[in-house]
Amino acid sequence: MTDNIAAGSPAFDLSFPADGYVGDPAVRAEWDNRYADRQQLWSGRPNGALVAEVDGLTPGRVLDVGCGEGADAIWLARGGWDVTALEVSGVALERAAGHARDAGLAVHWVHAALTEAVLPPASFDLVTAQYPALLRTPDAAAERALLAAVAPGGVLLFVHHAGMDTQQAHDSGFDPADYVWPSTVADLLNDDWEVEVDEQRARVAPDGGAGAHHTDDLVLRVRRLR
Repeated sequence: MTDNIAAGSPAFDLSFPADGYVGDPAVRAEWDNRYADRQQLWSGRPNGALVAEVDGLTPGRVLDVGCGEGADAIWLARGGWDVTALEVSGVALERAAGHARDAGLAVHWVHAALTEAVLPPASFDLVTAQYPALLRTPDAAAERALLAAVAPGGVLLFVHHAGMDTQQAHDSGFDPADYVWPSTVADLLNDDWEVEVDEQRARVAPDGGAGAHHTDDLVLRVRRLR
């Protein structure tokens, strides 16, 4: 994360400080525990839907929402994008920052919840959210934050696991109605947006890592016209 972003300053640090988290401490603790349980939670390779949908886009400023251990952010930076990567887990961000340093790449790390982060509005040529665990609220705060970050002419790419959004609530406590899905983002679109992709497709999944058992994606790609 950058303390400067959390404080509202336009400056970015390229390092990841130990504290300064902006968001619900319980959410941070939950995800820190998940990451701490394993030395590596994800595959370490970029998500297939991101790779497919970014093909042909001109690199610019990108916001990676829920960056995890940094595979997507690092892949984007290597491709010439100016990357801001946001994550609630400090454990994950420390790993991500370490991977970026090892690769000799600069990424702006933001340790915050999406709805609490202070980000430059309408400033990103691409906002990517790959399988994020974004909680729904009555005011659709997370959905509106995703859309608000996209610059005119820019793209929001929101990808999630197909089928999860229609499941019944689990005894474990998981209830799909609690989370943001591509359909809930699409419901907020107006004439300022053009839907370029809204489909279910076979998932191109990196080998290994959590979530590898999911076989299909819901892919929403929308462009902000103005």
